[in-house]
Amino acid sequence: MTIHETIEAAFRGAIPVEEAADAVGQAIALLDTGQARLAEPSADGWRVNGWLQQAILLHFRLQKMAVIEHGPFTYHDKIPLKGVMDGVRVVPPATVRRGAYIEPGAVLMPSYVNIGARVGSGTMIDTWATVGSGAQVGRDVHVAGGVGIGGVLEPPGARPVIIEDGAFLGSRVIVTEGVVVEREAVLGAGVVLTASTAILDVTGSEVIEHRGRVPARSIVVPGTRLKEFPAGTFGIGCALIIGSRSESTDRKVSLNAALRDHDVAV
Repeated sequence: MTIHETIEAAFRGAIPVEEAADAVGQAIALLDTGQARLAEPSADGWRVNGWLQQAILLHFRLQKMAVIEHGPFTYHDKIPLKGVMDGVRVVPPATVRRGAYIEPGAVLMPSYVNIGARVGSGTMIDTWATVGSGAQVGRDVHVAGGVGIGGVLEPPGARPVIIEDGAFLGSRVIVTEGVVVEREAVLGAGVVLTASTAILDVTGSEVIEHRGRVPARSIVVPGTRLKEFPAGTFGIGCALIIGSRSESTDRKVSLNAALRDHDVAV
């Protein structure tokens, strides 16, 4: 059987998990070196490699708790940490778990990147930001301080959080449950996006509602909308698309203009 087939067989219980240990180890190594990725762009959006999610889940089952020494730090965990990564600036105590891949040219301020995640070249993960299991962060992305990018491993085949190239995530943004932030979108400080969050485009005469996806180059801020309950009328959190970045200017100029023109906090 191929690595793919062996992992799937072990996951569904057709063979003992121990018989898949080598295949699981090879899959984790492929993720760790960037030769494979948990989700990848395709002609019709993003394709999820569910067998790699299965490999990570089996890896947790196979690994035993142990004391792990890494530089001056000592951990009690199942998964070791990555060491020096070629071409990646790592500011202590930034932490990257083995099985994640960071492209050369990325910058990690004190932050955390979990197994299966991928961070592209030119991207900055700022202080106390987290990149969850399997999350895919593209190139030239700015992930500001305290941002929480959620992890998605179960059920296998579920789409992880995707942050496409050139996006900007402002301070304390939260993106979870497989939401896709398309290229060059701007999320203002405090935006919270889950699979069920209403993302409302209010730039035209009629509201256009999106869920699970922020359209490319959109400028998004936190919002609320009123909903009737038996006890009264209350505001429910949502996200508002209030504009878009200009295509006629480069990313930096467009971003500055967007923040100034729309008064978006970051």
